[in-house]
Formats: sequence, C-alpha cells, structure tokens
Amino acid sequence: MKVYQTNEIRNIAIIGGSGSGKTTLSEAMLYESGVIKRRGSVANGNTVSDYFPVEKEYGYSVFATVFSVEWNSKKLNFIDSPGSDDFTGAAVSALSITDTALMVLNGQYGVEVGTINLFRYAENLAKPVIFLVNQLDKEHADYDNVLNQLKENYGGKVVPIQYPVQTGTNFHQMIDVLKMKMYQWKPEGGAPEIMDIPASEAAKAEELHNALVEAAAENDEALMEKFFDQGSLTEEEMREGIRKGLVTRGIFPVLCVSADKDMGVRRLMEFLGNNVPGVTELPRYKNVEGKEITIDSTVPASLFVFKTTVEPHIGRVSYFRVMSGTIKTGDDVLNEDRGSKERIAQLFVVAGQNRVEVTELHAGDIGATVKLKDVNTGNTLNGKGVDNKFSFIKYPNSKYRRAIKSVNEADSEKLMEILNRMRSEDPTWVVEQSKELKQVILSGQGEFHLKTLKWRIENNDKLPVEFLEPKIPYRETITKQARADYRHKKQSGGAGQFGEVHLIIEPYQEDMPMQDIYKFNGQEFKIQARDVQEYPLEWGGKLVFVNSIVGGSIDARFLPAILKGIMSRLEQGPLTGSYARDVRVIVYDGKMHPVDSNEISFMLAGRNAFSAAFKNAGPKILEPVYDVEVSLPSEYMGDVMGDLQGRRAMIMGMSSEKGYEKLMAKVPLKEMGNYSTSLSSISGGRASFTMKFASYELVPADVQDKLLKEYEAQQEAE
Repeated sequence: MKVYQTNEIRNIAIIGGSGSGKTTLSEAMLYESGVIKRRGSVANGNTVSDYFPVEKEYGYSVFATVFSVEWNSKKLNFIDSPGSDDFTGAAVSALSITDTALMVLNGQYGVEVGTINLFRYAENLAKPVIFLVNQLDKEHADYDNVLNQLKENYGGKVVPIQYPVQTGTNFHQMIDVLKMKMYQWKPEGGAPEIMDIPASEAAKAEELHNALVEAAAENDEALMEKFFDQGSLTEEEMREGIRKGLVTRGIFPVLCVSADKDMGVRRLMEFLGNNVPGVTELPRYKNVEGKEITIDSTVPASLFVFKTTVEPHIGRVSYFRVMSGTIKTGDDVLNEDRGSKERIAQLFVVAGQNRVEVTELHAGDIGATVKLKDVNTGNTLNGKGVDNKFSFIKYPNSKYRRAIKSVNEADSEKLMEILNRMRSEDPTWVVEQSKELKQVILSGQGEFHLKTLKWRIENNDKLPVEFLEPKIPYRETITKQARADYRHKKQSGGAGQFGEVHLIIEPYQEDMPMQDIYKFNGQEFKIQARDVQEYPLEWGGKLVFVNSIVGGSIDARFLPAILKGIMSRLEQGPLTGSYARDVRVIVYDGKMHPVDSNEISFMLAGRNAFSAAFKNAGPKILEPVYDVEVSLPSEYMGDVMGDLQGRRAMIMGMSSEKGYEKLMAKVPLKEMGNYSTSLSSISGGRASFTMKFASYELVPADVQDKLLKEYEAQQEAE
C-alpha cells in the first residue's frame, strides 16, 4: 500500500444495531477493493472482522475491527464496531477515533433502540452521520417504512441519495438521485450495469433529485445563490454541499445496499470517498489541556493508542491514530502517560488480522504497530519536541457485575494479572478488589460482555474461573439517639488494662445543630462541646466526633484511641458487618486508672460502647439505589414495567421518542443482578438500558430482617 497524504484519508466508523449486517458489509468492501480474494461469512466463521476465537465461538462481533481499503485514490480507514448493546464501549471508541459515522440499518426493522442510542453517541461527539439501509433483499424489507422512521426521528435533514426500485427477493435495481442513473445487478452482485432511469421512475427520481439539490445548496451561501440563479447544481457542486452539510450535521444522506448479495457496495465506497469530509475539514481534537491540535504532517508526531490486543504468534498489537506529524519506522517516542520510551520497529496498515507493512503514516491516518513494551489503551506517544496528552474517549458506565474467582485458590494472583492485562486492552471492563466485600468485582456492559471475558481466560490463558453473585455494598446507619458506656478491665499479672467510656450517638445530617441537653430514661445529660471534628468517610457519609469531657475524667491523650475504636466499628458495622455512616458521637464522660490505662484499653472501650449504643439507636440498613433508564419499543412497555416493579423499582417517569419509549426508574442494585439478560429476553434484544448510582436508601423492614438473619447465620458458621 502506498503512503497517503492527510488530504487523501477518510476515517469512518461502521455502527448499527445487532443484526444490521455490518460484518457482512465490511467483508463486501474488502472484497470489492481487492484486499481479500473471496468473501467469508459470519455463519462460516471466516470473516476478516470476526477473527478472534471467542467471536467464532459465539458467532457475533466482540471487538471493533480496523480495516483499510484503497478506492479512487483515497484511503478509507474503517472501524467495524459490534452491534450488541453489551459491547457499546467498542462503538463509542470507534466513533471517538474516526471522523464520520456510517449507520447501518436492517431494512426489515428500520430504526431500532440500538440505532437511537448510537445516533445519540454520534450526536454528543458532533460526528457526521450517513445512513445505510442494508438487507433490502430480505423478504420483509421495506425501504419506504425505514425512510419514514428516519425522517420521524431526525427530521428534514434526512435526505435520500438512493432508493430501491423493489425490495425483497426481487431487489436488484436502485435509482441514484445524485448521479441520476439506475444501477442494476446480476444475481451474483458485484459490478453493476449503469443505465438511464426508466420512464416509470422518472417523476419520483426527479422529485428526490430536486430535494437533494436544495438540501446540498442549504449548506453553503455561494451554492444557495447559484441554486436560486440557475435552479440546479452540477454533480460536483452537490458533492461539495453534501460534504459541507455533513461537517455541520446539516444533512444525513441515506444510501442502500444488499451487502450479502454485494449489490450497491461499490457505489457506496465511491460515495464515501467523494463525499465524506477529510480529516482537516472537521473540528479539531483537543489535548487534555484543551489545546486544539492542528492536523499537520510537518510538525512533531503525536499518536493516540485507542486499542490494544494480544494476538497469537505476534503478541501485543497497538492500534493508533496519528494526531499530528508523521510517524516513521524506527522512530523513538515517549509514552506521555507512563514515562517510558518506545521504538516503533514496524508500522502496519491492517485489515483484521491481515497486516501490510508501510514505512510511514501521516497526520490523520490510522495504523498499528507491534511489541511495544509498556503501552496500554488510552496512552499518548509523542515524538521529540512535543508533550501532548489525549484522553477523549468517554466510555459508558458499567451495568452488569459479577464476582470472579479462580477455581484453584492458588491461582488468585495469576487471575489478577490476567484481569489487569485485559483491562488495559478494554477499559470498559472494570476490575475492583473490594476490601469491603472481600471479593474481586468485575463490571461490564452486560452478561455477554463478561461471558466473553470468562471464555478468553479459560480458553486463551487456560485458567478455570467461576462467576459468583456479587455481595451488595450495604451501609448501616441509625435513626434515633442512644447512650451507652463500657468499661474495659483486664488484670493478668503485671500491668493491667483499664478504660471506661461514656458516649451518646445520634444520626447526623449536614449542618445539623447539636443539643445542649440529652434525655435518656428520665435522666438529663448536659453537653458542652469542647472540640468538634468532622471525618468524611471514604465509603461515603461522615463521622462527627465531639469531645465533651469535663473535669479531666479522660485524659486528652486517650481521645485518638477512642476515635480509632469507633472508626474500626464503622468499618465493620454491628448489624451486618457493612460500613456504617452518618453518625455523631459525643464522648462526655469516663474513667481512667493512673497505672493501667493505655491506648488499647480506651480503643476497646470506645469500640464496644459505640457498638452497644448503635444497636439501641434504631439501626437501619441502607442499600445502593440506581437511576435506571430503559429505551424500548412501545409494545414491550407493559412487560418491562411489570418486571421492574417486581424488582422493587420506583417508576419515576416515562417519555416517548417516536415509536420508542423511555422509562425512568430508581432500582436497588440488589435487584439489577440479571437485568441485562431479563430485558433482552423480554424485548427480543431490542431494548437497552443505562444505570447510574443515585443514592443510599433505607431497605424495607422485611429485607432488613432477612439480611440480619443471614448475617447471624454466617457469623455462627464462622
């Protein structure tokens, strides 16, 4: 492959819902451009995109696949992203690193939840979008219905470039209203016969052509003036208008293909090469300091690594975008994130696992290199004289979690090494060694997302692992005031231990005033705060520690020990061993011994006095509650709402989005364990959801009773 200059490069993300045919489309484009000699199929497991063993095992895309083709003196870099909602992170990464989105729709189903969600990501990133209606050869394909759905969702900016003469099994002709020609294919597809538009389609084609001319003219004042003067535009002028409209998201072109039959694929690539904005025409990327980066091949090189994989017989492969400058074989670079030096021994242009070695890559291009020593996804590599750092991929929040452990306890350390390595490859996997839960918690985008990780660990790394139900990070707190005292006394020859602590506890809220007098069992306790300290707890909430000791009943040097004892009990709450929070503790009296009192005595006295008071202070368990937003076809609303209500959800609202519904609810984390799988089952995979931590709320009384009994049984067993 020749070296392409910046102005000859186009970067395109192929996105779309599951089953829209992106992998088949990628295969057809690679075949038509001569990169591969024969097309593979998803069913046979021999496509360029789905080449990892786990993808062949499960029969769906797991990773975003980078591939490049040469077409009409342009280099088209594609990133084919998975369609499943479980692998949204790969689609977000692909959109972030490319310049234009090619949104593939299934001609049978049209605009689906996946389409809406992915379009929203593209919108948030201000990326141009081209719609591609695929699978028009299928029996239930309905192009007009798909086009109407697109216009309902995205308005008058949706403009057809092509339309099929017929859909379904008779699909083999397409009218192109930009070129004003009809394309016709033989049953084997491939190169079309290009002919004049037949009389039966002339009126419709003319109407759509005029609409396209007007839409193209709207994106440039000079073109608009010419359109008003002459009433039309040349093909080249229309291309210019489309390109400018894509940059401003003022136009969303619609094209047609049957990727499976290789019909329309050549014309699609021609359109992409001629109309997709070049890398210098789009908004510039910014480094972490907010400085815009000029896409210039003559300045020092900066690379952003957006993907890393470990492949058999090769090792680590690092995929990058050249943010500025020119990178050449043999260049030395500095990893700005890790401070390590690297040498670019080889440069490749890739098509899945196929690699073509090149000598250099220019600003705006996408490529790969191998065997870098200390480079992870998200790292920036700089040449001499530049210190850029990039971090512009914002991955979605996790929504599925499991505890993971090795079947053999002796392999625990090895498992953590593997998980950390895989996390460096895919940042949407979140690994947490929870001190609180005493589990390794693995979070991801869905059940299949985690299932593929487990498959890879067991098959690639030969380490048997198991998933467990993750424990819930409950919190404990109190609802009323209580008082307690505790004397720790121990004498066993020699120096003894003695410490006595009297304290009051109460629930704490921000800026809550403290009383002067507290009453318990008819007895009054006058409080005079000598010192008040607030301690934010690392697990949320606060401890407020008040010294109200008068008359020197406890020496000030023992107060830190009392605080330490109380803090240790907060770390292991009296009810279920969960973290406790939002408590004010007032130490008002006590006793000490001139010889036997020491720090350990007062630490134990403080801990036990606090524990006794906590149990009498209306203790309650709090559970994490999440804001959940479900996007779903309207026909599933009743079933989805019923399922959520069975999960103790509080429905917060609903809204419509042209045939699709949004359902907002607050749901306890405890009830979300298998929600990804359940929602997919209810909706046939057509619904999706997001979840985000909202707050800690009191658990219902029956749930608290159950948790207390489970904890008591666990303590007895231990």
